[in-house]
Amino acid sequence: MRLGVNIDHIATLREARKTYEPDPVAAAILCDLAGADGIVCHLREDRRHINDEDLRRIREAVNSHLNLEMAGNDEMVRIATKIRPDMVTLVPEKREELTTEGGLDVISLKDHLRDIVFRLKSAGIKVSIFVDPDISQIKQCSSIEADLIEIHTGHYANAKTESEIIEEFEKIRAAAVYAEKSGLGVSAGHGLNYHNVKDILQIEEIEELNIGHSIIARSVFTGIGKAVEDMIDIIK
Repeated sequence: MRLGVNIDHIATLREARKTYEPDPVAAAILCDLAGADGIVCHLREDRRHINDEDLRRIREAVNSHLNLEMAGNDEMVRIATKIRPDMVTLVPEKREELTTEGGLDVISLKDHLRDIVFRLKSAGIKVSIFVDPDISQIKQCSSIEADLIEIHTGHYANAKTESEIIEEFEKIRAAAVYAEKSGLGVSAGHGLNYHNVKDILQIEEIEELNIGHSIIARSVFTGIGKAVEDMIDIIK
């Protein structure tokens, strides 16, 4: 199972003081050196953390796989086709949210998303869709010819009782199995940390985990290289 490290919150820390440090590009390089299989960053409409210049420099610096999270709109498609990340993950986006709150509603947006997917794939960019572990949504991801899905694990990560955790875990497992049988690549992420990730590792259909906040939080105490290495050790 591969590990993609989301470096958004390095930029969040920088933007807290509107200065030039810490540099998310340096973080991306250190994650690469520590053995991460990929770098993930989200270019938001409001540029609250990663900005356009960060993205350009990250693309130049990253030797591993670059996964750009973005909203499915014309501005972001233009940026993606210029920067050429290895993959784009289409995510829902609201200005008022602290972090992404759930998966895309592919069912209601399927005609719009089909066009976005076509334009990105025509530029040679693989396309993933960030979705809740909902079979009906995943079915639409296949119908619009996405290459992969990323299963939203936030409800699992935030579950409080054992019964809730088991229920959300089984939804993720069922979604991963269905997606893999439908010919979609499968990744997962959101809210995963050094403790709750262990159960998700049991789901063989999941090929990649995308983890950010927990790794960046640990890096404050250990350094980012060690934080990445610790997560890789758990995955292995």
